[in-house]
Amino acid sequence: MGTKLNTVAELEDKCVDIRSQLLTFIHRIGMGHLGGELSMVEVAVALYYKYLNYDVLDPEKPDRDRFLLSKGHCSETLYTIFSDQGAYTQDYMVEHFENLEDYKFGMHSNRLKCPQIEVSAGSLGHGLPIAVGYALGARYKKENYRIIVMIGDGEFDEGTNWEALMSGAHYQLNNLVCILDKNQLQMTGNTREIMNIDPVADKVKAFGWNVIEIEDGNDMAQVCAALEKLPERDYTKLAKPTFIISNTVKGKGVSFMEGNHKWHGGGIGDEDLAIALADVAKMRKA
Repeated sequence: MGTKLNTVAELEDKCVDIRSQLLTFIHRIGMGHLGGELSMVEVAVALYYKYLNYDVLDPEKPDRDRFLLSKGHCSETLYTIFSDQGAYTQDYMVEHFENLEDYKFGMHSNRLKCPQIEVSAGSLGHGLPIAVGYALGARYKKENYRIIVMIGDGEFDEGTNWEALMSGAHYQLNNLVCILDKNQLQMTGNTREIMNIDPVADKVKAFGWNVIEIEDGNDMAQVCAALEKLPERDYTKLAKPTFIISNTVKGKGVSFMEGNHKWHGGGIGDEDLAIALADVAKMRKA
């Protein structure tokens, strides 16, 4: 079974490991979306190492929680976690990354290739609608598991998200959780300037969702405090779905990437990698 951690300190320490492994992985494969991959590390680590009922070594377990990464271009963070929990070695992932013969890992997540991926993603705006279907399916099958979907704030421009918000509230999907990785930037600049989604909390509440806001989504204590508030797994209960706004920093942990939209996508060279790894090492508290 994958590693489980209990304390905030343990989870914080794991975030340093994941950031370091992720940077090395991106350096080796030559492509990625480091800005958004680094911003989501704390939430992803908290989920996979503590709050999800999920085992990376048994990804088809029927009663597992389902985590859907709608911002599928940031899938390397998940691959890194799967590797850290024993599903794959990094060498194996590099060897099978987007090669023509037997690829298993892609820059955008592919359910048909990697069994730990719940939904193929990359076409933005699809994850939340699919999650609504998953939540309805759990109720229909009378099964108790959570469906948690992470979306990006640039992705929130897509109208399908708003249709899904309406549906989730209409069907009172108590088993559905949406996490917005609100790192303020998208590929070409500041989200507020390209398509302002604020005030997000007010809008989502008006659609009929329960809203939890994390002031700093890169602070593990705050992330855990928010996830502790999730409702019990109970498909029979009709209640508001949960929407978590996680305010994060794009490129978190790397000095020259933080708040820089130019690091939305691409690779990382030798010199930048050395600086980035040194920056991340400074995040370790013990």
